[in-house]
Amino acid sequence: MTEPDMGAVPVILIDDDADLLRATGQTLELAGFEPIAFASATDALSKISADFPGIVVSDIRMPGLDGLELYDRLRSLDEELPVILMTGHGDIPMAVKAIQSGVYDFLAKPFATDRLVQCVRRAAEKRRLTLENRRLRAAAQSSSQESPLIGQTPVMQRLRNMLRQIADTDIDVLVTGETGSGKEIVAGLLHGWSRRAAGNFVALNCGALPQQVIESELFGHEPGAFTGAQKKRVGRIEHSSGGTLFLDEIESMPMSAQVQMLRVLEMREVMPLGTNEVRPVDLRIIAASKVDLGDQAQRETFREDLYFRLNVVTIAIPPLRERRDDIPLLFSYFADRAATRFDREAPSITPTIGQYLRDHHWPGNVRELSHFAERVVLGLDPTSSPAQQSADPETGSLPQRLERYEAEIIRETLTACDGDVQQTIAALGIPRKTFYDKLQRHGIVRSEFADKRLS
Repeated sequence: MTEPDMGAVPVILIDDDADLLRATGQTLELAGFEPIAFASATDALSKISADFPGIVVSDIRMPGLDGLELYDRLRSLDEELPVILMTGHGDIPMAVKAIQSGVYDFLAKPFATDRLVQCVRRAAEKRRLTLENRRLRAAAQSSSQESPLIGQTPVMQRLRNMLRQIADTDIDVLVTGETGSGKEIVAGLLHGWSRRAAGNFVALNCGALPQQVIESELFGHEPGAFTGAQKKRVGRIEHSSGGTLFLDEIESMPMSAQVQMLRVLEMREVMPLGTNEVRPVDLRIIAASKVDLGDQAQRETFREDLYFRLNVVTIAIPPLRERRDDIPLLFSYFADRAATRFDREAPSITPTIGQYLRDHHWPGNVRELSHFAERVVLGLDPTSSPAQQSADPETGSLPQRLERYEAEIIRETLTACDGDVQQTIAALGIPRKTFYDKLQRHGIVRSEFADKRLS
């Protein structure tokens, strides 16, 4: 996402008027471009490929292959290659028709040198964005085929290497990372790359189940074990035998379940509720936490002995803001996936979107970026609130700026809480009715922030 070096941009320049060709070339060279001059379109055509990094500036009326015929040939080679046509006044209707068919722009002779330079500069920037988006899409496709854990930064390369080193072992793993950073993806890779891949991958969110239910979910129960237990139920632990058990948000596990979980880790056996029968299990446990369980203050009621038993190998997933060079790649991947899902055309990274990708803090990490890409594909303007659409973030009256700031806080809180209304209201410290009133006023759709597992 670095700014282009315009001095490196080649410009294919075609004109059968030798004097005009030389003068135009000198103008472009002084402006920092690399003009490549040709007296005929046929000669130029042989030098242009589909991945040509520059643009084409050509006269229309030339002997042999004229400018319009050249454009048709180039369009079949690469329909996104910017072509600028130079025309005499009598050819303007022809040039307008050419623009309607896709020509980037035309220059009526005689033209001012600054008009030429500005036109070429805009076309060169368009070409740079086109090729950058192609590169990102290709890289995203390649990365997703190799691993759903997408990223080319050194920290992500080290993370993938570490996963491959430990995947085919039976050691238990503790995965740490902020909300939305991809902890379940890491767990899935550890399972999929291991000899246990043929077994079950069983995922349980410890924070999503009430205390009175989680023990039955984990350990199973026999009929009559408690009120409402009418038939036998195999617990998640036993169901994952031969495979992998993924315990997400393990810091939320009730204390009573922690005690029993410690025995499972030590003895590799379970005792379902309502029976004294001990059943051996062959499993690997991957636990995930969004807090640092090594920090006693953050660990709170989580048992220290269980933490040390789980902490054989710890994998820390970096937040998105600490690997910003991966953001355009991830955006391209999610945008292509959303375009397929919604049957829309995959969008390119425009300068506005690129700026937002660079500047946003991304408190919701990869999950937030995925939702952002979906809104872009749907044609929404996810880079601003309705109040921002008519004003720059640093301008407007004080009430307007406060409105924009309030909307951003609500969005960030919704993202951090995965769209959970109760948690968001508690974090914001406002009444429920006020919360919904503000959503309506700012045009915020709560469901867009709901937790969706990344695949």
